Amino acid sequence: MADGSGLWVLQKLDQTLVDLGFAPYTSGSKSMIDMMAITAALMVGTAGLPHVIVRFFTVPKASDARLSAGWALFFIALLYTTAPAVGAFARINFIDQVNEQPYEKAPFWLGNWENMGLIAWHDKNEDGIIQYRAGEAFEGAPLYKDDQRGQWGERLTANPSDSPNEIYVDRDIMVLANPEIAQLPPWVIALVAAGGLAAALSTAAGLLLVISSAVSHDLMKKTFLPDMTDRQELMFARLSAATAILVAGYLGINPPGFVAEVVAFAFGLAAASLFPVIFMGIFTKRMNREGAIAGMISGLLFTFGYILFFKFVMPEWNSAAHWLFGISPEGIGIIGMLVNFAMAISVSHFTAPPPAEINDLVNDIRLPSGYAGAHAMRHPADESS
Repeated sequence: MADGSGLWVLQKLDQTLVDLGFAPYTSGSKSMIDMMAITAALMVGTAGLPHVIVRFFTVPKASDARLSAGWALFFIALLYTTAPAVGAFARINFIDQVNEQPYEKAPFWLGNWENMGLIAWHDKNEDGIIQYRAGEAFEGAPLYKDDQRGQWGERLTANPSDSPNEIYVDRDIMVLANPEIAQLPPWVIALVAAGGLAAALSTAAGLLLVISSAVSHDLMKKTFLPDMTDRQELMFARLSAATAILVAGYLGINPPGFVAEVVAFAFGLAAASLFPVIFMGIFTKRMNREGAIAGMISGLLFTFGYILFFKFVMPEWNSAAHWLFGISPEGIGIIGMLVNFAMAISVSHFTAPPPAEINDLVNDIRLPSGYAGAHAMRHPADESS
């Protein structure tokens, strides 16, 4: 490191955390099988996210879609491989700037986030110095005494814990706070904020498009109301989008977990429900409607039920001792995917094969009409005659 310690970043971070009473950063809190399951669920879930898939229909040629997919994979790989390094740097920068520092001389960003209720400090030993130690600083989330201030200028809180740790940091702010913590120039901070906002809006727009079209066209028009008018279809699309916005808004105000945890749940559900059907729909012509529906329902119910049980019904059991195969709710989507595969394959082989037009659709997906050799590969007899 540049501080002259002669240690690598992770070595310095491990040493610092152990000195403060934490476990080493590199020791990890999850087993190898759980980490592999979470990683696999994130990878497979990304491939099954509907708002990502529909983006490939916005280009005119199959080659453009493949190129777009290649760039998407590159940036996704870049994100997944750099995230641990960013986390390590953020942790060590936070400790260097905050721990054992007088509150009156604390960096400006700490006061900014404290005013928003996302950082809290309670001077438990009344020495005016911030102590960052192992354990929770508060009993749950910090409860502020309105806008009352303490003798050092900090916001007063009402529920400190017995832990020697004095500072609370909301985990969801670290991505946005990290540039400030690292003392980067303002334009970098603005760029990170703009990137986060753009990513959120892009994801929301894609998901709303998928939800509204799936409900109005695929569900209502093709299944329940085949004679509905375009005006009625548009009405159902708007209603479904509005409902999705309200549900998302409620979950945003009352999140079931921190951002990374919720993302893992979403990707796990996508891996357990959508990916197997998409994969088998393209690579096997034996997959039919009954198999796809049975697989999606079984994988979704298994994964959702597992998450619901350990996170909401019996949270006190949410530990490796009670998990299936030692896999946490964040990674159970990979098991749900296997359940989906097994159910879909079994049901499809005991029911009628898909009709000819579906096989033609699969052929068109495998060899798009924009591909120059598609006709020759589909109709070799025409070329030889």
